[in-house]
Amino acid sequence: MKKEAIGIGETVEKAQQAACEELGVPVEEAQFEVLELPVKKTLGIFGGSPAKVRAFVLPSPAENAAEYLKKVLSAFGLPDAEVTVREQTEEEGGGAMLVVSGENIGIAIGHRGETLDALQYLAGLVANHQGGTYYRITLDIGSYREKRRETLEALGKKLAEKAVKSGRNCSLEPMNPYERRIIHTAVQEVEGAKSWSEGKDRGRHVVIGPIDGERPQPRPRRGAKPAAKGRRPQKGRKPRPSGNSRPPRGKSPQNRPRRPAPAPVPETYDSQPRRSRVTDLPLYGKAEPKE
Repeated sequence: MKKEAIGIGETVEKAQQAACEELGVPVEEAQFEVLELPVKKTLGIFGGSPAKVRAFVLPSPAENAAEYLKKVLSAFGLPDAEVTVREQTEEEGGGAMLVVSGENIGIAIGHRGETLDALQYLAGLVANHQGGTYYRITLDIGSYREKRRETLEALGKKLAEKAVKSGRNCSLEPMNPYERRIIHTAVQEVEGAKSWSEGKDRGRHVVIGPIDGERPQPRPRRGAKPAAKGRRPQKGRKPRPSGNSRPPRGKSPQNRPRRPAPAPVPETYDSQPRRSRVTDLPLYGKAEPKE
């Protein structure tokens, strides 16, 4: 949206200055269009007219991006969302920060800020569509960037300390350039740690490791069996034997009392062999002698 004003003066320069005063901007930041040139009076008495100039100020790249963002948020069903433009210093990266505030704006953030990153990319294209020097646009919705920054700083320092202590590298999940920059800055504050980026495109991620490289890890002894998974034996108790060597329930064989052996049965021998009653009888019963 253009801001403009009409200035009138005896000369073109005075008309330009009058128009800029009405706009509230310096002469160097305004653009001008001469509508009428001044005409001198005839003989210093008759006729003549002042100069008439139209001064206008083109919106800044940040203002163009903010105007575009309002239209997109309105299409999201957020017509009452407010977009505030805040210029950033060179230490902050330059450009401008667009801050969105309002109710129910979580839909514009998305899962892990994916929708937020997409809107920031589109706003950057609108801000730089006229060409020239690149103008950096950063978008923050509902203070998500600030909260995410604090989380990433704590994560970077924690993993850097872990890498220095263990002597091993640690890879993080893929992140966008803004989040990777936060991790790199946080790792620099930990002595003995370094970080770098690996991968391409959407798979580019940060790796944190010791500054002297990974330390060699001890190898397991040859023939050593890996520890069995499961419940650890309690302290002071011997582990149960495996296989068929497990003793039966009850008392152990060492403490169990032995049963007394049965007493031997004495063998008896008669001096005369016993005659069976069956053998004393005839084969077909008792026979009486005839008289």
